[in-house]
Amino acid sequence: MLPAGVEAPVFAEPWQAEAFAMTVALHDNGLFSWSEWADALSAEVKKPGAASDGHDYYEHWLAALENLLSAKGIAGKGEIDALAAAWERAAHATPHGKPILLDNDPSSTEGRSSPTG
Repeated sequence: MLPAGVEAPVFAEPWQAEAFAMTVALHDNGLFSWSEWADALSAEVKKPGAASDGHDYYEHWLAALENLLSAKGIAGKGEIDALAAAWERAAHATPHGKPILLDNDPSSTEGRSSPTG
């Protein structure tokens, strides 16, 4: 329970804040307009099966961002899914308390430097 006068956090999970920040950064860099973003997010939120209490809002946010990236030719669904899977494998392979790095993905040698170099 939060102390009196303290509002609930805006983001329930760190990934939600990261998705929000990525969206703002991509907009600031001119990838899409706010109206394009609003249309994409609105389309996701209005899909059948959306939670009436809004607890899945950032899942829709993420889906809208992925769809915009795909529509703009930045990253296709397959690329996004492959990267997400690589991060998940890296997370599972990372010892507790250590930072999760994509280099920890045991299925990938991309981006790794050789032991001698």
